[in-house]
Amino acid sequence: MTKTEQHPTEPLTQQQPATGSTAVDQNRGFWQKKTTRRTALFGGVGALAAAGLGGGWAYNRYLAEHTEISDVAAYEAAATASSGSTKAAATELTNVSVTDSGLTADNGSIAINKIVNGSGSDTVTAFSAEIKLDDATLLKSAFANNEFGLNIIDVPTAIAAEHNAIWAINGDYYGFRETGIVIRNGVVYRDASAREGLAFYRDGSVKVYDETTTNAQTLVDAGVWNTLSFGPSLISDGAVASGIEDYEVDTNFGNHSIQGEQPRTGIGVIGDNHLMVLAVDGRSEGYSRGVTMTEFAQMFIDLGCTTAYNIDGGGSTDMLFNGSLVNNPLGKGEERGTSDILYIAGAAS
Repeated sequence: MTKTEQHPTEPLTQQQPATGSTAVDQNRGFWQKKTTRRTALFGGVGALAAAGLGGGWAYNRYLAEHTEISDVAAYEAAATASSGSTKAAATELTNVSVTDSGLTADNGSIAINKIVNGSGSDTVTAFSAEIKLDDATLLKSAFANNEFGLNIIDVPTAIAAEHNAIWAINGDYYGFRETGIVIRNGVVYRDASAREGLAFYRDGSVKVYDETTTNAQTLVDAGVWNTLSFGPSLISDGAVASGIEDYEVDTNFGNHSIQGEQPRTGIGVIGDNHLMVLAVDGRSEGYSRGVTMTEFAQMFIDLGCTTAYNIDGGGSTDMLFNGSLVNNPLGKGEERGTSDILYIAGAAS
């Protein structure tokens, strides 16, 4: 793939759903009818059941909702109050001015660019969001349906709308697995070390870390605001990290390989409170084939990142801005349900 080239986005009209509450209603409607990771799993579960190999167990584990916290907003409020923290988190961008290619605000900016490389069947189409924030706690996380647990999902547009998000991406799909350290908005939700994670600190720094060498409370005490648990880390000493083409997130039933040319979502770090987020579309010949893990890493390096981390991709790859889809998932303009998003709240002045 040739060196990454960025172009300021044209007005974001590509395959956009309607905005506002209409978008939420429409996305909920087609989400219920379209093939998703969930519906794809039904085939495997049915095959297990027919063979007498535990289809009921598989359904219960990978499809049935298991709610651990039924009101996340209340849980976070209580946890924050009991922590004794004297510094309140930032709430949203203020005095927001929206343009065709992003926004500026009193306390941050977002610049969105379209990236196109190659031609014909080798075309790769991606979207970058360069984010600069005055306060790292402006980047928040939200869970589907305001609940935490396994297999609880909604489309990102709906989750974003519930939190006044002006920009958002899909998260790490924590709800598909039982492992990983999950800290969101400064609150511990899961402490089950398993892999290489990404930690966002309140001071604006972002670091890759080994979950197996620490625990969730130690991270919170050190100032961690959010964590992601997926991977792999893509850059090492300024170059593409070794071994990333062989990386496996887990061995869950129904968890297909993340290798090959795939749609991808990732977080890159340029400096403190300075991020580069990429959403690469794929599986759509002539529009975007997707990228390998090595190509993905190189894209971040070309954009000036010193750290980059891969999160859930495939049909989950989803970037939103000002109520509309920025990218074109699978070339169909349709979102897939997921368990969580990262977002920045605010509204145009």
